[in-house]
Amino acid sequence: MSTTKKIAGAALAAALGVTTLSACGGAAKDEDGAAASGAPKSKTVTLVSHDSFNVSEPVLKEFEQQSGYTVKVLKSGDAGAALNQEILTKGSPRGDVFFGVDNTLLSRALDNGIFTPYEAKGLAGVKPEYVLDAQHRVTPVDSGDICVNYDKAYFADKKIAPPQTLDDLLKPEYKNLLVTENAATSSPGLGFLLASVGKYGEDGWKDYWSKLKDNGVEVVDGWEQAYNERFSGSAGGRKAKGDRPLVVSYATSPPVEVLYGEPQPAEAPTGVATGTCFRQVEFAGLLKGAKNEEGGKALIDFLIGKKFQEDMPLQMFVNPVVKDAKLPEVFTKHGVVIDKPENVAPGTIAKNRDQWVKAWSSIVVK
Repeated sequence: MSTTKKIAGAALAAALGVTTLSACGGAAKDEDGAAASGAPKSKTVTLVSHDSFNVSEPVLKEFEQQSGYTVKVLKSGDAGAALNQEILTKGSPRGDVFFGVDNTLLSRALDNGIFTPYEAKGLAGVKPEYVLDAQHRVTPVDSGDICVNYDKAYFADKKIAPPQTLDDLLKPEYKNLLVTENAATSSPGLGFLLASVGKYGEDGWKDYWSKLKDNGVEVVDGWEQAYNERFSGSAGGRKAKGDRPLVVSYATSPPVEVLYGEPQPAEAPTGVATGTCFRQVEFAGLLKGAKNEEGGKALIDFLIGKKFQEDMPLQMFVNPVVKDAKLPEVFTKHGVVIDKPENVAPGTIAKNRDQWVKAWSSIVVK
């Protein structure tokens, strides 16, 4: 969702790097895609994002052909690193639109004033619970749930019911079974910490983690190591002989295991503990000082358009935020709907994130 992507399937998708896809027609362009001499406006619009952004070529081409803009995608590492670069270049941005700031980092972006307000066309079609900024400095684009995943075969073989809630993870039958990512270095790790804050509050989350540590939770640096090396249920983890049947990942991870399975399994080999989840929402915003403000507005409109919203799940393995967008069959058949994820207000996260992570580290990583 924050690096998301960050999202399990993004690690399996081909990276685009810095990509320029040319539209058919439109104004004459020089080598940089900018308007040639005599043309009144640039026809290039630059999207700055984290490394997990992806879109299918036909969908992007259709936008370019209809709008007359050429889209340049500038990838800049994970979401936190990409956002920090935009803060450092405030007022002289590297692009026109920034995509990838999520609700764990939103207040940092808004407090630094890097966005120009813009109420996107089609915003009325976005589910209202995702519109977190009344000034429309950012527009919601996607959502994703960070959740504990489990290895179905392990629990079937042991004749143990898999855990379903955060409380379950403290039970003795799950001792030494869970691997999670470091909250100081990983988006899903931070999301899982925030799930505990949402569930147990400021007075209870530290005690929860002390008990989870006593129950043998393992902490690794990032998602790739946790999911594809330590987790016994993933294709990568099986090859690496991972021995942890519980991992912090995403609610979209089971469909990914089906989609990329060789051979493709009839059922997902992994499941989701639906009572362990934290919801991430990702946003796009028009960068203050954008060279092509009109193109940036058109691009934001495109990101919440039905074409992009329905293309997005199999490109970035996240969920649409538009009400009438349909999910692909692999999602509806093998995925789960998280009805009551934990949430923490962006302002509360911004105020407490650093001290929460420091306290978490002193409890778990020592």
